[in-house]
Amino acid sequence: MKLAAYKSNGVESIGVLTQRGIIDIPTIWPGSGPPRSIIDILRQDAIATVKKLAEKSEIVTPVENVKLLAPISRPGKLLALAGNFGEHIKEASLKRGFKLGLSDAQKQTTVPRPFLKPATTLIGPDDQIPWPAYSEQIDYELELAVVIGKRAKCVEAEEAIGCVAGYTIANDVSARSVTFKKGRTGRPWDDFYDWLAGKWADGFCPTGPYLVTADEIPNVQNLQMELKVNNETRQKANTSQMIYPVAEVVSFLSFLMTLEPGDIILTGTPAGVAVASGRFLQSGDTIECGIEGLGILKNTLSQKPADFYKPLA
Repeated sequence: MKLAAYKSNGVESIGVLTQRGIIDIPTIWPGSGPPRSIIDILRQDAIATVKKLAEKSEIVTPVENVKLLAPISRPGKLLALAGNFGEHIKEASLKRGFKLGLSDAQKQTTVPRPFLKPATTLIGPDDQIPWPAYSEQIDYELELAVVIGKRAKCVEAEEAIGCVAGYTIANDVSARSVTFKKGRTGRPWDDFYDWLAGKWADGFCPTGPYLVTADEIPNVQNLQMELKVNNETRQKANTSQMIYPVAEVVSFLSFLMTLEPGDIILTGTPAGVAVASGRFLQSGDTIECGIEGLGILKNTLSQKPADFYKPLA
């Protein structure tokens, strides 16, 4: 089942996306208190109920008459992994000198490296990615996004996969340069914090176009991934190439914190990012992110700022 957040005639709602169109969930919900967001559905453990209601409904809205939004706009937590594809680690380390802190042995000698992104980074399909006023180099990162459906605390991998509600596509847009360096006295961890600040800009996490429930994806570790910039393929991989599969990622994170319904986890990007090639995004570029079974997420990059933020000026 494909769950979508959308806007129609200026009103936001949620629905089930079918071949016939979108079935509005609040409209078909029996009684009072219908879910108003996909997080509501997850918190109420109502995926099965929504599926049954949608199967019986004949009321649909044509997809072309609505604007799809980010499936989940305000998760409790938006987490992402740094370096979960071996080839990406190599390209970042060899071509740009990035030190991701991961060895060649990868899984045998390391653990996942999670970081947080603000909820204000989330935008939806066809939205424009704002160019932040603190970086002149903008990069793309295609990622599989996992959405948590059940509370998970200290769960083993075998149990963790059952806590996943479904999957969507994410673009972990990254600012690869910051304007803070000029005139600054160096401090320990400067490179890390500059890298991290590059993940935080508004609109730097497009997601969508919808949430596909876990039962529709028989093997999440065998999905083709492809990112195109202006119709040119830049990234191409398979989720089987992840160092840490989804179940192990969810398990690991559940020992660090309590995962809750609606939390989003970005599971890392494959090789082919611009920081390795030097081919950074330009104003007006169209970025298409595709993952097998999850659709296509398309966005464009806005105009480059005329002036950049220089806090030490």
